[in-house]
Amino acid sequence: MDARRPLLFFDSGVGGLSVLAPTRALLPHAPIVYAADSAGYPYGTRSEAEIAARVPALLGRLVERFHPRLVVIACNTASTIALAHVRAALDLPIVGTVPAIKPAALASKTRAIGVLGTDATVRQRYVDNLTTEWAADCLVLRHGSAALVDLAEARLRGESPPQADFAAALDGLLTQPGGDRIDTVVLACTHFPLVADALAAASPRPLDFVHGGEGIARRVAFLTDGQPWPTGPAPGIAVFTRLGDAERRLAPALARFGLETLAEL
Repeated sequence: MDARRPLLFFDSGVGGLSVLAPTRALLPHAPIVYAADSAGYPYGTRSEAEIAARVPALLGRLVERFHPRLVVIACNTASTIALAHVRAALDLPIVGTVPAIKPAALASKTRAIGVLGTDATVRQRYVDNLTTEWAADCLVLRHGSAALVDLAEARLRGESPPQADFAAALDGLLTQPGGDRIDTVVLACTHFPLVADALAAASPRPLDFVHGGEGIARRVAFLTDGQPWPTGPAPGIAVFTRLGDAERRLAPALARFGLETLAEL
């Protein structure tokens, strides 16, 4: 294994930074390529057929260009729809991101859980199966919010969306029948942990927010255990399928995650 081979993180936008951050904490010398399909953003409003075709094709191009040792699909929507297709197409370890329903069920005292994701994620049978397997004794309510994805992107560009916008996303869960019982919310989109503080501030009552970022980081560390890394801090690169003004305004935030260079695929 060449120590210079990177970890490749993939998302439609910058949500995967919530997975990259805990991975960097465990593997500080790992070279990183962060790929954002900005030309296809947002995935949460696209059809299953589009995502199932687009994601493996894009990852094939990225693997050919960057030769990663491992790929993290840091996107719940892409993982719940295209993970099997990607694993069939690429001959290297693929780590997916799926809603953290199991830890939410273990944590909930009221046995009522909210799943806050994109429209495409919350309607997947994959989520049905996770619920049946890990939360059969819980009330599990779901809500899809495309607006919250845009709010997370806006905050990373340095904008300050109104708190009422975050409250509206939560209302989609909490105002459903039984929503008053919810004590734990699964952030089932990797963008959402980036605005967990704003969601907590907008909530009418205390809620526990859970997501899978740290678990994915541990999985990446396990799969690369014993492999060589560069001896010093490794530079990171952010690659976009469309590099326009909106993406360039993300540069200061990306630099805080160790992604100093921007490029276009």
